[in-house]
Amino acid sequence: MNTPTNYYEQGTAAERWTRAGLFFDAKEYVPAARVLDTLATEAPEQLAPRLLLARAYYHSAQLSRAERELRAILERWPVEDYAQLLLGRTLERQGRAAEAAPHLRIAAAMAGDFPESEDRNTTR
Repeated sequence: MNTPTNYYEQGTAAERWTRAGLFFDAKEYVPAARVLDTLATEAPEQLAPRLLLARAYYHSAQLSRAERELRAILERWPVEDYAQLLLGRTLERQGRAAEAAPHLRIAAAMAGDFPESEDRNTTR
């Protein structure tokens, strides 16, 4: 007797991507992560499944996994500003604010979110 295929691994990559999105949108982050983990493993060169996997880990409080995935993303795509932001927030949630600060600053700079300086605000 054959063991049935795991539900999370059934279907084409496109069908599993859709299923993962439905789980994520329903705030079912653990099942979303299970589906996304197989997608990310099959296509590590694809950013979208890996970033959504990191988000699913973050929202399901699997912070070590989120951190590991985000660091891998940033190693491959160092200019991915959302990954910088999410890594900073993940580190903050782990009580590692000093490690989080540079990632949050980089994310803000990449997003063009610069604090206004006093010189710009004064009229001459």
